Amino acid sequence: MKNKIPDNIVFTEEKGYHAHLTAFPTSVGAPVIKTDDVIAWKNRGINHVNHEIELKFNQLKAQFQLLMEEFEWNEIIYNAKFSFEPIVGQIYHLYINKEGGHFLSLIAPNEWNREHLGTFQLNHDMKWVKL
Repeated sequence: MKNKIPDNIVFTEEKGYHAHLTAFPTSVGAPVIKTDDVIAWKNRGINHVNHEIELKFNQLKAQFQLLMEEFEWNEIIYNAKFSFEPIVGQIYHLYINKEGGHFLSLIAPNEWNREHLGTFQLNHDMKWVKL
């Protein structure tokens, strides 16, 4: 009958006593294994990612608002009344007529007394750009 080996001793027939080769403590006097505190690291990572996503979201939101404003002005101008074919690069002025409708004109706001909504230029994409 073999001698009974205590549980805290690392012994095998092939390796003998090999406590110094293990990756875990094998005796009461061994250093305590502590797991790394990754919660703080995770929280910093989450905060950083949330901040980056919020910045990108706010940039996209601002771009979307500019795009919607651009769309709305183009819709107003294309639905406005004008009796000429606008030329790319030319500057035009948008006014409100007496009936409350919109009309496009070459006449500058300082040349007459009409309610002026804005000054626009037609670009090569046939898009009206507010100046």
